[in-house]
Amino acid sequence: MTGSARLAAPAARSVHRTPETLAPFEDGWRELLVTLPGASYFSTPDWILASWEDLPARRRADGEIVLWTGPQHEVEAVLPLLRARQRLHPRIPVPVDCWSLLGAGADAADHGMLPARPWRRAELSARLRERTGGRTLWLPAMDPDADTALLPPGSRRIARVTCPRLTVGPETRAGSGGLRRKERQLARAGVSFRFVPPESMDAATLDAVLLLHARRLAVKGEATAFTPARRDFHLGLQRRAAPGRGPAALLAEREGVPVGALYGFLWERTFAYYNGGWEAEFAPFSLGSVLHAIAVRTVARTGVTRYDFLRGAESYKSARFGAVDRFDEQWLLARGASARLAGAVLRAARRPSRSPCA
Repeated sequence: MTGSARLAAPAARSVHRTPETLAPFEDGWRELLVTLPGASYFSTPDWILASWEDLPARRRADGEIVLWTGPQHEVEAVLPLLRARQRLHPRIPVPVDCWSLLGAGADAADHGMLPARPWRRAELSARLRERTGGRTLWLPAMDPDADTALLPPGSRRIARVTCPRLTVGPETRAGSGGLRRKERQLARAGVSFRFVPPESMDAATLDAVLLLHARRLAVKGEATAFTPARRDFHLGLQRRAAPGRGPAALLAEREGVPVGALYGFLWERTFAYYNGGWEAEFAPFSLGSVLHAIAVRTVARTGVTRYDFLRGAESYKSARFGAVDRFDEQWLLARGASARLAGAVLRAARRPSRSPCA
């Protein structure tokens, strides 16, 4: 069917107010994303539906997903929204009633987008204007390839978020000579490395990652949103995983006990690093950087071509690995004094952003 014929086709739109009704459309949703520039794991049904399912029961009714399908029931556009009352900036204590993308909140999803075929753009945009009318729209991390022309009039880009990434291939030799010496030192100390692909991830591996992350952050004296409170959400991601898609981890082990971990997500030849941690006694071995170096080489051998460090302007990403900065964008349609104040603070604080989970 040609594009012009599709323009004349009647709209097939369904509004879903519970995640369970979307099961028949999950494969078609993924197939749509594969064709769109900028699409990431954070726009898949895996991430968005797991986020919705993990909401407290009293809040699940605040979410909705509008789906457009074509003549053969193929998914042609997806609009996942969540109505929430939240603080838009740590310096602004007053929460704001707003709409945002489902999955874009507590779990720090990067690379947001509004997936739509060209002939569904107008309908998706109209629905977004209708649904968010009179209320603030907050999009904290939109991919630079996202079609922001679909946003309602008055939406403003107020800040950028640094998201470095590295192009990799089978011959990639990640890390400096100094890191390779650290690898040899770790080997002599009895540390080995094991990659856990999505189809092999389990609760025990996730628990090891969470524990090591907590211990690392305790040493640094920093807070994190990646805590056992998010365990059920990440187990939900495991349930939807498949070979080449979903949570994966690289474990550093000594005598079978994890002493370091790197955790992220595989999707369409991209590995997105999400979080990790290690025992303090291995800090002199630069275990964090060694984990990245081995992860880069490991996923590259499986066909991955992009290693995405996600948000955070930490210097090691470029200095040790040669990652190139790319920038997600924060968009705000402010309605109300609290939202306008938060927007002003965010614009004034335009600087590279660290992940709340880092």
